[in-house]
Amino acid sequence: MTRPGAGGLLAGTATVAALAVAVALVGLWHLTQGTSDIGLLDLVRHLAGARSDERTVSVAEVLLASRLPRLAAGIAVGIALGAAGALLQSISRNTLASPDTLAVTAGSYFAISAVAAFGLTVPLWASGAVAFVGGLLAAGLVLALAGGAGSSTTRLILAGSAVAMALQSGTSMLLILFEAETTGLYAWGSGSLSQLNLDASLRALPVIGLVLLAALLLARRLDVLGLGDDAASALGVPVAATRAIAVLCAVLLTAVAVTVAGPLAFVGLGAPVLARLLGGLVGAVHRHHLLIPVSGLLGALIVLLADAGLRALLTPQGAAAIPTGIPTALLGAVMIVVLARRLRDSGPTAQPPQARSGLRSRRRFLLVLAVLGAGFAAVVVLGMLAGSLWLRTGDIALWVQGAAPDLVGRALGERLPRVGAAVLAGAALALAGTVVQSTVRNPLAEPGLLGITAGAGLGAAAVVTLLGGGRPLMILCAVGVGVVTFAAIALLAWRGGLAPERFVLVGIGTGYGMSALTTFLLLSSNPWGTPRILTWLSGTTYGRGLGDVLPVLIALVVIAPLLAGLHRELDLLAIDEDTPRVLGVRLERTRFAVMGLAAVLASISVVAVGVVGFVGLVAPHLARALVGGRHLRTLPVAMLLGGVLVGLADALGRSLIAPAQIPAGLMVALLGAPYFVWLLWRSRA
Repeated sequence: MTRPGAGGLLAGTATVAALAVAVALVGLWHLTQGTSDIGLLDLVRHLAGARSDERTVSVAEVLLASRLPRLAAGIAVGIALGAAGALLQSISRNTLASPDTLAVTAGSYFAISAVAAFGLTVPLWASGAVAFVGGLLAAGLVLALAGGAGSSTTRLILAGSAVAMALQSGTSMLLILFEAETTGLYAWGSGSLSQLNLDASLRALPVIGLVLLAALLLARRLDVLGLGDDAASALGVPVAATRAIAVLCAVLLTAVAVTVAGPLAFVGLGAPVLARLLGGLVGAVHRHHLLIPVSGLLGALIVLLADAGLRALLTPQGAAAIPTGIPTALLGAVMIVVLARRLRDSGPTAQPPQARSGLRSRRRFLLVLAVLGAGFAAVVVLGMLAGSLWLRTGDIALWVQGAAPDLVGRALGERLPRVGAAVLAGAALALAGTVVQSTVRNPLAEPGLLGITAGAGLGAAAVVTLLGGGRPLMILCAVGVGVVTFAAIALLAWRGGLAPERFVLVGIGTGYGMSALTTFLLLSSNPWGTPRILTWLSGTTYGRGLGDVLPVLIALVVIAPLLAGLHRELDLLAIDEDTPRVLGVRLERTRFAVMGLAAVLASISVVAVGVVGFVGLVAPHLARALVGGRHLRTLPVAMLLGGVLVGLADALGRSLIAPAQIPAGLMVALLGAPYFVWLLWRSRA
């Protein structure tokens, strides 16, 4: 028994040594990448102690001022995030857990952005403390909403993604409202290794070392915890305390990484997964005293390869405006999709409790429809009146008659398409969200979380940045890429059928990848237009014309009756996998058709109002609560609710801080996020 243990320990130690050598070699390559003309030979001569001349002094300055700080930051951040991801995956026993999917990085980024926005000057250690508190609160909220560390993969990732979306919306609002105070934080928010000197890394490394030491002291407990809570308790492991300490270590490591380099995406997901795959070859790596350092070294390797590879691909000058977090986010998206495809089917999924609303009377349905119709009309009128110049209803009457003053006429002429875009896009998103939730039988799903709107946003961004086309081409590309994204998600999720849980996870991973590509296109084309870009990504009706409203109107007029005609099939799809087949419904064909129509609706809405989340999540829930779960009633009610929600958000965003404006998408997130948190909390059992 001793020899295999000794042999395994030797193999594990050799693995750690080999990874350390790999990090050193990649680090040497990383040192050769830079905007100056100093190359490998210059570095070799300098390290060999060549005679002191002007060229040697220049090499030393470049090394100390630019390249060594960037290298040190990459190693420190990679080790911290890799180890943090390993800890979070171990305590949750979930390979998709990471600082990103549990919203730790989003919480840390929000906290640091808030400090910067309000003009608070804090030293580096205090920035780390701020990031730590933000990340810890976010992680605690996600775990509480998901029902604990042992919750299902889909629920954990949905909770983390939604909380991260809400925090990112809050961060975006701070960046837009406090543009001068937060200059440069958007690019940094995608993860940047740019450093002024070695100070940040030198201060971070001792903290990382101490936290890693504390984590290694937990190694045996974490090994036993992998057997299950009951077995661990029987063997004398304090389960709750172990989890709490591990979470604190993971959040502290993430906070240090965010403080040094911003939220580098998905290093904490990819590195531990690769470490566990490596454990299939070297069994000892599964033990936490090796898993934690191996994950950290793999994290450093991922960060350095991503940074050096991006510079080699785009040239250092071309890569200067592209954050390192973009290639790591693409890597994380691929990892989520691959891991989701490996999930075993959990069998037929029953309709969730939130969707099984009881029948409501016809009289109640008609009453709700009348009240919402009046509310819809009131929101349209409010949208026409609200803004930096508040108008009266009499001004609208004069404008309709053609007798309004020029100032009033210009204001109403500008507001009409904005109001139309908001309410129609809201209706389209709500309709899409209703059928998506029924089809995948998950009350927490919606087009924004499933990557469809992110794909449409990528198509629109590609037209703006690469093709320079006009509005018709943007509409065509947004819809085309949105539908292709849906088709790709369905293809990747297909395995003898379209399992709803796998479809949701693949959609989330694809959405992350699409968002990273969109950020890449926008930053690489115009890094100085960050506020305008961020406003568009946050969902806005600014500058919209009637040409933007017409496509959404046409899509609704065509698709809404088609989905209403499929109301019986939608009712059956929302029950389980077997009932539709028994009653003669062609399950996969119907599912593809319905989801394809939802993808078109969501994609069209992106052209009208940009990327807006939570509408397709909140409106269907409210509709089912008001009129029951029958789709013939739910669909029109959800459309009215979606139009009211986005229209109200647009009106408030244009008037609350006038003449400045808050994008409608951010207002929707602020209105919808608390409701979503309540839904998660209510259903955590």
